[in-house]
Amino acid sequence: MCRFDLLPWLDFVANFEKMTRLLTLFAAFACLFTVPLDARPTATEQRMISAVDAEQERTLALLEKLVNQNSGSLNLAGVEAVAEMMRAELEPLGFAVEWVDMKATGRAGHLVARRKGSGNGTKMLLIGHLDTVFEPDSAFQTWKRQGNWGAGPGAADDKGGMVVMVAALRAMQRAGTLGRANIEIVLTGDEEDSGKPIDLARRDLIAAGKRADVALDFEGLIVDEGRDMGSIARRSSGSWTVTVEAKSGHSSGIFSASAGNGAIYELARIIDDFRGGLREDKLTFNVGLIGGGDTARLDKDQIRIAATGKTNIIASTAVARGDLRAIDQAQIDRTRDRMRAIVARSLPGASARIVFEEGYPPMALKPGSVALLARLNAVNADLGLASMAALDPVKRGAADISFVAPDVEGGINGLGPASRGDHSDQEAVDIASIWRQAKRAAILMSRLAAGKR
Repeated sequence: MCRFDLLPWLDFVANFEKMTRLLTLFAAFACLFTVPLDARPTATEQRMISAVDAEQERTLALLEKLVNQNSGSLNLAGVEAVAEMMRAELEPLGFAVEWVDMKATGRAGHLVARRKGSGNGTKMLLIGHLDTVFEPDSAFQTWKRQGNWGAGPGAADDKGGMVVMVAALRAMQRAGTLGRANIEIVLTGDEEDSGKPIDLARRDLIAAGKRADVALDFEGLIVDEGRDMGSIARRSSGSWTVTVEAKSGHSSGIFSASAGNGAIYELARIIDDFRGGLREDKLTFNVGLIGGGDTARLDKDQIRIAATGKTNIIASTAVARGDLRAIDQAQIDRTRDRMRAIVARSLPGASARIVFEEGYPPMALKPGSVALLARLNAVNADLGLASMAALDPVKRGAADISFVAPDVEGGINGLGPASRGDHSDQEAVDIASIWRQAKRAAILMSRLAAGKR
């Protein structure tokens, strides 16, 4: 079988500015290897494959049950109900399951499950989430089979991911490999709308990361131009608010030395300077909400602005909110410093301030993650599946795996199923991808459990 270790090739990786060069090298290097014609799973791995296929009906029934229970992030009882459904799946597999209440953050809580195996191989952290973006007032509430697709709230994100996880673990149990595996599972209840403060909301996930060697995240698989992709780097997700205050007065005096430029022109100047002056590879900064006038106030959830004004009054207040996504902490720090400098260059008659809010950290590329993708591609070779290239992190958002990325040797995201229409009333899961992903995950986890190399 084709096996190779990329770690000696990756010593030069010091920061993400080198990522494109690294991934190009990785792709070229991998292409030097051909899959032997006799590459195939072992007899034990074949039992896992058969188990996934034999339990397809059971797995789909579990997915339907999970989808039909609303678990919007703010539906605390619904999130806990889904957690109990998952408890019922994990405890028979030998996991000690704990519910971690998170009412103090305004959210339901997290399900944490641990299984200490008989082996001393890689300690694995499996990550998923119980909640969806669809609250009880959504019209999108139930599972519906559509040929090779299954539609419903969370059918892919992330209830589909959780059933892939369960199907893989069941297959390992059937094949006898689960017994030696050291696995901890964290299913967060607020991935779609995290509780505050974030350090409390992610306390247990971060602690689990410190106990693990690798992290495997069962969010959805990205298929790019017909090819399954491996996610081994993710960008951050944070927010910012710019507030401008200016002299008010009659509109006839606008731009004069005595009246100044008003709050709206100053905010427009800041936003345009952001657009033109912050461009970097892998960096984005969106303006999602803006308003101004004689008055402009954000609501308590910071998703609405109430503004008043007249055409003949110079605006005295203006507010804008947006997000900031970056590939590593250095890029975040550098960008924030430049944004502060832009905000400080106020037009006459106005003053502005910017406030940053922490969100999801970045998952910077690291050698261990590249090596983990290589391990997964060895599984793909034995299954007769195409090699998975590393996904450009710009092509997907932030993820819970980022909170543990600094502490684990490596991580991979996207072990859940492929889908379409996520976060909309068209969300649907590619049912065939559930079996493909469960087989990949079961074999990868079994090989990791057998030893670190």
